[in-house]
Amino acid sequence: MRPLIGVTVSRRSGWRVFPFMAFAVWLAGGRALRWQTGKREVDLDAVHGVVIGGGDDIEPTLYGGELQLDVRLDPARDALEQKVLRGAFERNLPILGICRGAQMLNVVLGGTLHGDAYAVHPSRRYRTVLPRKKVDVLDGTLLSHTARATCLRVNALHSQAVDRLGEGLRVAGRDDGGMVQAVERLSDPFALGVQWHPEYLVYRRAHRRLFRALVAASGARRDAICQLDAAEADAALPPFFER
Repeated sequence: MRPLIGVTVSRRSGWRVFPFMAFAVWLAGGRALRWQTGKREVDLDAVHGVVIGGGDDIEPTLYGGELQLDVRLDPARDALEQKVLRGAFERNLPILGICRGAQMLNVVLGGTLHGDAYAVHPSRRYRTVLPRKKVDVLDGTLLSHTARATCLRVNALHSQAVDRLGEGLRVAGRDDGGMVQAVERLSDPFALGVQWHPEYLVYRRAHRRLFRALVAASGARRDAICQLDAAEADAALPPFFER
């Protein structure tokens, strides 16, 4: 069976975004389950991996930031995704954070964000689903190993970006203005956050590989749990006695 991946999306735009997520996960060999506020109950024990999707900005009070004008907030989604990430850490579930998801990964681990990233970094402002921005991938990172690239062309739909890193995170990629474009946490089986939207770029191999790596890690975790459960079941069987 395909590994089951829980995917968080916005309640406003989830209907539009989730099909792209589901297709990217399916191409990678997995099966996606949609999570959003007001829908089905989140059950982390039922999935083998997690994607924290993009969309709404994160409430500034969660990281000590200042409220920006013309931003779209969803406190209920913030609460949901904090719960999902903390539960994923406890269960060692593989995690892929996308745009907002990368930022939420950082915030949950105690990091901060730039509320208006382009006011801080001299990066050229893009807002496109097309791969227009260049990201330099740092050597020796999970991202470089996964994408098999030293430079990626990515899209950009964000206004916030990682500022101070959360506990256990390291930078895996930056754009030409120095803005953090990817973070990762090596204490987990797979925990990667990217500032762009790879679900819109699955026609490029490097971006398909991000989902493939997530699904592979999720499948490996599922198989390991199945083997452990089988071993425990065998140990619980009554011994055979010679007659």
